[in-house]
Amino acid sequence: MANKKIHTMKKFWIKKGLMFFTFFIAMALLVGLVVMGLWNAILPAVLGIKAITFVQALGILLLSKILFGGFKGGGNGRHGWGMKMQQWKMAREKMGNMTPEEREKFKAEWKTRCGGRWKMAERKANDVAG
Repeated sequence: MANKKIHTMKKFWIKKGLMFFTFFIAMALLVGLVVMGLWNAILPAVLGIKAITFVQALGILLLSKILFGGFKGGGNGRHGWGMKMQQWKMAREKMGNMTPEEREKFKAEWKTRCGGRWKMAERKANDVAG
């Protein structure tokens, strides 16, 4: 009985591993094709550079991962999605606990901090209204 259960579990993990590997390869191929297509559609016309092959597109993806992403993994690190979601939740709770006056003061302070973006929106609104 125990041997049958172990054999069934091994089969399950082998199937799961093969599915993950297949998915990884399919995603790499798809993303490589997208990068190659975008590169060849945009950059030769805009910058006058050569078109690239599929293998070169995969190389560019790997290089960009090394330079900009590293090999840290998903949401386990300090900058993972879990941490970002937690920060959003905390900010939402903090805003929810503010009185309307505190919320207005907070918005006014951020308008002065952000400068140009908010002022341009205000100018456009004034131009339309006036």
